[in-house]
This record gives sequence, C-alpha cells and structure tokens, in this order.
Amino acid sequence: MAIRQSGISLKEFNTFGMDVKARDFSRVSTLDDLWQVMDWIENEPGKLLFLGGGSNLLFTSDFDGWAVAIQNKGIEILSRNEDFVRVKVAAGENWHDFVMWCVENGFGGLENLSLIPGNVGSSPIQNIGAYGVELKDSFQSLEAYDLESREKLVLEFKDCRFGYRDSIFKQELKGRVILWSVTFRLSVQPVVQLSYGAISQELNAMGILNPGIKDVSEAVCRIRRSKLPDPAEIGNAGSFFKNPVVSAEKAEMLQASYPGIVTYPVPDFQVKLAAGWLIEQCRFKGFRRGDAGVHPNQALVLVNYGSATGSEILELAEEIQQAVLEKFDVLLEMEVNVV
Repeated sequence: MAIRQSGISLKEFNTFGMDVKARDFSRVSTLDDLWQVMDWIENEPGKLLFLGGGSNLLFTSDFDGWAVAIQNKGIEILSRNEDFVRVKVAAGENWHDFVMWCVENGFGGLENLSLIPGNVGSSPIQNIGAYGVELKDSFQSLEAYDLESREKLVLEFKDCRFGYRDSIFKQELKGRVILWSVTFRLSVQPVVQLSYGAISQELNAMGILNPGIKDVSEAVCRIRRSKLPDPAEIGNAGSFFKNPVVSAEKAEMLQASYPGIVTYPVPDFQVKLAAGWLIEQCRFKGFRRGDAGVHPNQALVLVNYGSATGSEILELAEEIQQAVLEKFDVLLEMEVNVV
C-alpha cells in the first residue's frame, strides 16, 4: 500500500544533494501502489515527477506537486542459449548494481557502463553511454505503462528511437508513460569492447594483457573514480552537457581555427565535439563561485561543494553555455533536467 507524505526532503533522491521539499511524496514498489497514487493525483491535479536515482536532476526550488519514487525490484533470466541470455530488470534496480550482477554472472555487453549513477528505469530515457558503448547496443525491449489509459506497453528497439543521449521518452512519450522494466540481450561468450583508448591504457597499467569483462569493468571504474567526483562526497549529476554534434563542414572550420579541438566522427557526415574540451578552453575547468563549481578533473561536470542552490548551479551552466557559444559558435545542450 502506498503512503502519502507531505513536505518531504528530496535530498536523497537527487545526486546534486539539493535539500528541496516536495509538496506530496510517495514510494511505489508495485503496480497497485502506482495506480493508488495515480488515483490520488487524479483527484488533486497538479505537477507530477517520477524519481529514480536522481542522477539527472537539478532542483532549483521546492517541488510544488507530487514526487513519486519508483522502487520496484527484481532481476529475472527469461531465456538463455549458448550465445545469448535475455535478462528482465525492474526499473527501480540500481544501474551499477545490475551491471555488477551481469559481470559476476559472465554476461557481457554492459561492463563499459559500470559506475554510471542512477536506476535501470532511467537508462533507456537517456540511452546512457560511456567508453564506446551505449545502452541501445544491448537493449531488447521494455515494459511501460500509459499513465492515462493505464495500459501496458511493450516497446521494442525500433520503437524507442534511440539517438545520442536521446529516445522517444524525451520526445513524444515524455510525461506520458512510466517505464517499469527493461529487458537486455547479453552475450554468454562476451567479446570485450576496447575501442575507447583510455580503457586499453588502464588495462596496461593494471598489467592485464587478455582482459575479460570483469577486468574491463574494473578498468572503467578506476577511470571514472579518477576523473569524476563521487556524488556521495561532492554533489553532481555526472556530465552536465551533451557533447555537441555538428556538420563535418563546421568541424573542419573549427579545426582550422583550433587544431587541438577534440572530435569524434559519427554517422550522417557529422562530427561530435568534446564538450569538456570546449568548456576547458573557456577557462571554466576548476572554476568555483561560492559552492557552485566546475570539477577540476573534468570540465563537463558541474558540482555542488556543499550549500550551492540549484539556481546558482543553473546560473553557472548558462554562463558556460554563453562563453562556449561566443568562442566557438556552438551551443551546448544541457543533459540534466532542470526542475
């Protein structure tokens, strides 16, 4: 049975550590809980916010509405053959814990996504990615519920329209459905993905010549810990901005003016630029104003050193956007959802 609470702090539900309050709050672990809360909300219309791990949120004020924490649990092997295993995971499971479960069971495909904060239910929304791998590479399907009709929807790969940090859940279906579980197709005989140079370098430093998925996961964790702050110690939401994608012509012009610019080719004759490099060139790496700042080891990460407000973080983000736009004629898009 769901419980309604009022004036609850959401500090534990956002990795920036903003101590804002929700007008109403409920935890949901079953479908019965979910529909009970939706019944309450239908009788008292207002803002609705679903919470997972809170790793992609920036609160700029108290939330004048109903915040619902999705906390359903469960990992189930649906089928397995000599090549692949299909695993269904509840939306409320912690992402990194699930990746570690896969690694321990020898199921490959997600090890490069180790230590990404957040819950499984949020992972398809962003099409999370890191170190040469994206969620879509191992995704098979998901179960969601239409919040109006309450009907179950099963969406296959093609239905989700995955893009770079994008999906249909950030477009047409935004605010219309709640993701309840995700099914992955993982390899029983995994081939490690080492295309991202930093992984190979870290494995060499570890003295590992023939790495398995456990080695790759450990290397990724070491890299992330060396570059990125732990949200439990310093409030942050990981990468605050998307790496911008520009035309090949635009990239060529930028390379002529800035030979050191970091670029990655992507499909459709486009080029991805490293947002962190752009920000660093604008001298924001390590910048701090009060308790709002840019991490000294990774310019893509904005941080709350203790008592910064969401508005102060947002003001800094907008200042960075303007500086990059003026210097490079490139507009950085925020990856974080501002509430």
